[in-house]
Amino acid sequence: EEKCMKNMLIFKSQTEETNVSVHCKGMWDDLNCWPHASLGETVSQPCPEFFNSEGAVHRNCTASGWTDLLIPYEDACGYPFNETLHFLPSDSHLYFSHVKTMYTAGYTLSLISLTIAITVFCLFRKLHCTRNYIHIQLFISFILRAIFIFIRDALLFTNEQLYHCVDYPVACKVVLMFSNYSILANYSWLLAEGHFLFTLVSHSFFSLKKHLAWYIVLSWGVPFFVIISWGCAKYFYEDEGCWETRSHEWIWWILRVPVLLTISMNILFFLGILRILVGKLKMTVAQRNEFSQRLIKSTFFLVALFGLHYTLFVFLPVEVSSMVFKIWTFAELALSSTQGFVVAVLYCFMNGEVQQEIQRRWSRWRLTQHLPTRRRQHHGSISHSGSPHTQVSLLPCPKPTQIFQNECGND
Repeated sequence: EEKCMKNMLIFKSQTEETNVSVHCKGMWDDLNCWPHASLGETVSQPCPEFFNSEGAVHRNCTASGWTDLLIPYEDACGYPFNETLHFLPSDSHLYFSHVKTMYTAGYTLSLISLTIAITVFCLFRKLHCTRNYIHIQLFISFILRAIFIFIRDALLFTNEQLYHCVDYPVACKVVLMFSNYSILANYSWLLAEGHFLFTLVSHSFFSLKKHLAWYIVLSWGVPFFVIISWGCAKYFYEDEGCWETRSHEWIWWILRVPVLLTISMNILFFLGILRILVGKLKMTVAQRNEFSQRLIKSTFFLVALFGLHYTLFVFLPVEVSSMVFKIWTFAELALSSTQGFVVAVLYCFMNGEVQQEIQRRWSRWRLTQHLPTRRRQHHGSISHSGSPHTQVSLLPCPKPTQIFQNECGND
């Protein structure tokens, strides 16, 4: 279809230069490309390649415009439309429509939860610390990723029957560049979180603020230079469509190599953290049982936070069956679109420090609403604040048997 539109523009410019009369404008009928034609002209087009037929179809240009096909495709090209051809496109279209709906819902859920998480971290002064500033940067990268995917889809697929890249060639390329940049930045901040957790577990003393400065420079800066290099390569060597084609594999590897490196390095950090945690199992039986439960929980958290599920999809073979590709694609987009939600839950909503701060603020608000019963409410809030909270942040602990720590004051 893109090739047809491009040819019609070229033919239109040629006819204007030669003053050739055009009555019927060129069109795309979902199967074939019909050029501009003059009144009374009969235009012939060969059957599309997938028919495997040497036949042809014809239309007349009349005073009222193009006529219907003189001989329908199924008769001229000898193909049983009702049995196969009509079914396959609708089935494929239904699948991709479901996939788009699924990952749109996933990114929407992630966007909402991440926005709430950032609001919580910024709203409560007690949560202002370097560790949470790093988390906020990761949340922002997830939010940018979701936003630019929404913009890309809105720009290109507002009408599911029409691909709008031809209508907005420059805009779609710019949006695709920002979309790829946000994805690269997201991987970079996942790597920063991986390095941050590994450093916390393996070192007792280090400068968090110094680490934050380097994380910001590298995690936002390196993807910028990568995407600029990719954009230049696309512009000079593969300036086609919306830059979503992969005619030159080496251009695609400009984006793929940094992603593979971040995933590989996060795997090393993951294994390093597990090795350190497993080394702490040399303790009494009771302590070992408690530690084993926390180790299982922390392993699950690390897989989600580091994005290690990407290792399952990053090495997808080029030649796979249609069914395998569909399952693979659906699973990858389902996990990728909801990862922001998972990170927000683990880092914010399940964080014991966040829960305690929210409960403290809630108790204070209730005290202001019920001043006559202040003493009773105050007593209840104090007794309730001593209850245990779910702790999920993997930080070094003052006690040898404790794995998780949530106090921002340690920064």
